[in-house]
Amino acid sequence: MFERIKPTHFSKFADRFFIPVAILSTLLLGFGIYYALFASPPDYQQGETVRIMYIHVPSAWMSMMVYSIMAMASASYLIWRNPLSEMIARSVAPIGAGFTLITLLTGAIWGKAMWGAWWVWDARLTSVLLLFFLYIGYISLINSFDSYERGAKSASILALVGFVNIPIIKFSVDWWNTLHQPASVIKLSGPAIHSSMMTPLMLIFFGFLCLFLSLAIMSLRTLIKERKINRLKLRKTR
Repeated sequence: MFERIKPTHFSKFADRFFIPVAILSTLLLGFGIYYALFASPPDYQQGETVRIMYIHVPSAWMSMMVYSIMAMASASYLIWRNPLSEMIARSVAPIGAGFTLITLLTGAIWGKAMWGAWWVWDARLTSVLLLFFLYIGYISLINSFDSYERGAKSASILALVGFVNIPIIKFSVDWWNTLHQPASVIKLSGPAIHSSMMTPLMLIFFGFLCLFLSLAIMSLRTLIKERKINRLKLRKTR
């Protein structure tokens, strides 16, 4: 996917799309939060507590999507050795870790209200916690070597191995008897959620998606400039 794209080509793309994506993220999140707080009804069972869903669920989707992007970029780097692939994975990892942390924190608050406990060793919760550790492990590993190539290769392998956790997260509520509620939006039989709740959910999800893109563009653009500066410094020392 990334094997033919050069860092210089991405820089031109980033300069053109960063501001529109950032503005779109602000608008989507603004409308989404308004609908979530004021236009959507309370749940007949959970009451006002259900509003945590509008942050918890989109952040959970983003945590899995960002890791999938990181794994694909890592695979591309291992196969074609394109530096942009490795830089993409390196840039999105902290963002994905942030979304995963939001998922865990909002899930703990929601769990305390619904189950009476901040944490249970539920299959879904445990696999998401493992996802957070995989992000932290990737970030730590890629910065643990003096050699750029060794760090990139080791972290890319970890990202690919950890990708097996993504389907486990998705299907854990179907494979095992868990406290976590089953899927109500992404399911073969169609969403089992009313449009009044689906609207803010999707607005915030796409807002998060645009936020991710804007943060990833900014981070990757900075990393490309740092690599360019380091190359120039290396040339002067020779």
